[in-house]
Amino acid sequence: MVSGVAALVLGTLVALMRIGPVGSLRGFATVYTELVRNTPLTLVFAFCAFVLPYLGSHLPYLVAAFIALAVYTSPFIAEALRSGVNGVPVGQAEAARSLGFGFGQTVGLIVLPQAFRMTVPPLINVLIALTKNTSVASGFFVAELMTFGKQLANARGDAVIPVLLGVAVCYLVITVPLGGLAGRLERKWAIQR
Repeated sequence: MVSGVAALVLGTLVALMRIGPVGSLRGFATVYTELVRNTPLTLVFAFCAFVLPYLGSHLPYLVAAFIALAVYTSPFIAEALRSGVNGVPVGQAEAARSLGFGFGQTVGLIVLPQAFRMTVPPLINVLIALTKNTSVASGFFVAELMTFGKQLANARGDAVIPVLLGVAVCYLVITVPLGGLAGRLERKWAIQR
C-alpha cells in the first residue's frame, strides 16, 4: 500500500511533467519513464539495496523496498494517466482556457479528474502488478509473503507444494478483489457518462 500510494503520487507528477508546457521537464519525464520502465525490477531493487548504502544512505531494507517498488511502478502509472489525458476531448481544455484558466487549473480541475476516471482499470492493473512484484523484495532481505512461504517450505520439506499453493492463494485473495473493483468502477462511471 505504501509503495502504491507513493507510485500514484510520483506517477501523477511524471505524467504532469510529460504533458506540461516546460520542455526541460517534458524531456526529463520522458527519459525517466523510458529508463525506469525498461530497467528490470531486480536491478532497481539491487540499486536501492546495495548502491544507495554505498553512497551513504542508511535506509532500512524495508524502506529501500518501498522506494524500489514506487520508482519502478511510477512510470507505468504515468503512461496510463498520460493516455487518459490524451483521451480527454481537446474541447475541454479549450473551454477551460477560454474561461481564463491557466495550465495548472485546466489540468488540475478539468483534465486530470476525467483522465483518472478513464484510466481506473489500467491503474488498478498496474497496482495488481505492483502487488505481485513485492515478491522480488524477498530476494533483498525484506520479509514479505513469499519470504514467509519459503521459510515455511524449508521448515516443512514434505509440504513444499501445499505451502507454495497457499502463497499463491494469498496473492489471489489480494489481487482478485482489486480486479473486481476495477470492473465495478468502470461500469459505474460508464453509466454516469
